[in-house]
Amino acid sequence: MAKIQRRDLLKGAAATAVGVAVTEAGTAPAAAGTRARARCTTPGGHDFPKVGGNLGNQNYSSLARIHRGNVQRLGAAWVNRIEGGLNTGTNQSTAVAVDGVLYIESALGNVHAVDGATGQTRWTYQQTRGSLTRRGVAVGAGLVYTHGRGNWVIALDRRTGQVAWERQVNGYGNVEKVAVTYHDGMLYCGTNDGARGAALALDAANGDVVWHFWGTPGPGEFGNDTWEGDSWQVGGATPWLHPALDPELGLSYWTFGNARGNNSSQDGSARGGQNLFANSLVALDLKTGAYRWHFQSVHHDIWDMDNSMAPVLADVRIRGRMRKLVVYGSKSGMYFILDRADGSAPLGIDEVPVPQEPRQKTWPTQPFPRQGGWTENRVVDQPLGTAVPGDPNRAVPNYVRGKLYDPHWDVPILSIPGHGGGADWNHQSFSHSTKLVYTGYGYVAAAHSLTESSNGLRPPGEYMTGGVVAVDPSTNQVRWKKRMPYSLAHGNGILTTASDLLYIGQPDGNLLCLDARTGRELWRFQTGAAISSSPIAYEVDGVQYVAVYAGGTGIPYGDSAPRGDYLWAFKVGGTVAPAPTPPPPIVRRPVSGGPVEGIAVDNTIVLARTYNAATGQVGTTESTAVNAMAPTHLRVPVGTTVTFRNPADNIHVHGATQFFEGLFDIRLQPGESFQYTFTKKGEYFFNDPHSARPTGKVEVY
Repeated sequence: MAKIQRRDLLKGAAATAVGVAVTEAGTAPAAAGTRARARCTTPGGHDFPKVGGNLGNQNYSSLARIHRGNVQRLGAAWVNRIEGGLNTGTNQSTAVAVDGVLYIESALGNVHAVDGATGQTRWTYQQTRGSLTRRGVAVGAGLVYTHGRGNWVIALDRRTGQVAWERQVNGYGNVEKVAVTYHDGMLYCGTNDGARGAALALDAANGDVVWHFWGTPGPGEFGNDTWEGDSWQVGGATPWLHPALDPELGLSYWTFGNARGNNSSQDGSARGGQNLFANSLVALDLKTGAYRWHFQSVHHDIWDMDNSMAPVLADVRIRGRMRKLVVYGSKSGMYFILDRADGSAPLGIDEVPVPQEPRQKTWPTQPFPRQGGWTENRVVDQPLGTAVPGDPNRAVPNYVRGKLYDPHWDVPILSIPGHGGGADWNHQSFSHSTKLVYTGYGYVAAAHSLTESSNGLRPPGEYMTGGVVAVDPSTNQVRWKKRMPYSLAHGNGILTTASDLLYIGQPDGNLLCLDARTGRELWRFQTGAAISSSPIAYEVDGVQYVAVYAGGTGIPYGDSAPRGDYLWAFKVGGTVAPAPTPPPPIVRRPVSGGPVEGIAVDNTIVLARTYNAATGQVGTTESTAVNAMAPTHLRVPVGTTVTFRNPADNIHVHGATQFFEGLFDIRLQPGESFQYTFTKKGEYFFNDPHSARPTGKVEVY
């Protein structure tokens, strides 16, 4: 396949523009007489002062008192159930540690200050505007900064939790969910999930808007011509994650989310063009918000494959020369390694032609690092009879199978990674010791088409697993990769330390410690609830602690992920017992609908029809909806013979393909039936070869 050099990108890609003079070493010379600025790569130590650890989002600690020689003696120093034992809600907040105090937001939206040595709550701010998903506070200038429902930014006194000021910031998108970042008297706030969103800088003293930068440029703004007509007005492109900041270069780095149109992330038919700055990393002036440069990782996205994660800054030697890098990526399972001064690609990125769908107005090329990616960018074809439990590379049968960036229209196209990643909004880590970048990732294939709601269909019955990968940013090559039983792409952030330890939490409640050089598991601890946040490290009175908030969220395991309000801290010699082990998340994507006892429906499943559980009635209309198995979830005892029936008044041939065990694969004319006797306990998924969406399950007990 012919490759187009990135410098030859078709018209519509913006040229980079650098607003600072750059020396041969890639650094901006300091102005004469200016005071020394904070370095974005200075690691956390005594404190872990912000979400991401430092301004470069490296999630790395210079502490080394916990190491391979004593990690087996790591135990819980304390646990604080910050909301008194709450076992519901969405918990995505990562703690920060400043001067021995941890600050954390709960599922209710309250902010808690907790003593880092004793675990005692010092104060609690009770929100007054309703619960709101949070991802972390900022601490600076004696204040703690958080969000409130309705686009409120709230400043709390760090000592008491009393409100210092509140400010409603309307007109820029939904100012919520995204972790707040503080630096040098300013707050950097992203927005999320709106028709159009902006990156914001606020005055930390009162919440005044200092500058804003739209993810979809308006008329007269650079990039507006990459949107067809007025589609920029509802183009999405919101910055879901907190930025990285480089005070030496005077730049902030923001990742903007996917493009939208016609109320769908999968429909590009009315928004022709590249759609800047959707799916882009954008470098903006710290003080003014002025555009400096950008890199777009997916042009004219119709797959919800935005790289919505916090970028990581690192100083790395490439071919003998120290480079100031920003590491960006990625749902697509690829890292884009860029020079953070000017956006150039020292390791090379090619614009590669991809298949086209004129109705979608697809862009002719997509960018690929020359080194490839770190997850499978494809669906691996496996026979029905394969018996590798949990193998995520098996495609659910009967879908049209495609590769990354294969276009779709009305027929679902199944590919991997799906819109959940690869990596998603989990925090990545760069270790100063190993010089590697780490991320948790997911293997969850997704089917895209205009007929799917929201952002694509994760097929019922598929396994949702993942792993951890270590990549050398000097080469963009995988150093090691470790398969794990769960997807680790949603909030499962990574912490690395100077003693070459790596910490990551799982959706089953286990906090793991791995060897950062090999991936070998060294230690684990049951926290009692799914972990959808990043572990942190801090020190009090010469004692090193590792802390994590275990609360849980619904992606990708829905209500099966255990929830809680556990704030844990660990130290060598800690003696607090682990939490009781909760039921693990359901790893296979569930069918749509609750269980129905076989005796209630004469052990019969009606194909291509929906089922009303309240009335026990089978639908009267032929359907290809996901829940078009009547019922979708049948429970029967071992030895039961189940009948699959295609009603006589259906128009099409329907059937049942059982996967992944391959017990049967049948096609039935209207009016025909098929029977199968289930002789072993288990869960047996099947879908319809006429249309892969309708999926059912027989639970045999």
